[in-house]
Amino acid sequence: MQASIISKSRLTAGAAVTAVALALSALAATPADARPAQATKGSCVQAGIGTLQELGLLQAAARQQIDYSTLADEENGPIFADLPEGSFLSLGEVVKLHTTNPELFAWCD
Repeated sequence: MQASIISKSRLTAGAAVTAVALALSALAATPADARPAQATKGSCVQAGIGTLQELGLLQAAARQQIDYSTLADEENGPIFADLPEGSFLSLGEVVKLHTTNPELFAWCD
């Protein structure tokens, strides 16, 4: 049973890393004239994933177990938004927000 739990945990973390790698690969495949903005977005995604890793939350994020409302404060951040309690987002949704709305995240200045 323990080995099964560890394997699932590794698979979940691996899936999260794969999703991020695919997102970053898509940014790298962008035409040269669009790359400066895309590079900034890629840096924002990397910073967000790095923040989750530093906080020990990457696996929980991959399992959609983080209530992002606990990290949100419109004025003080680190997520500059008003999120309702129970804002459990998929890691894909969070990555997408880093590319579409980087101003929401303190680490994306």
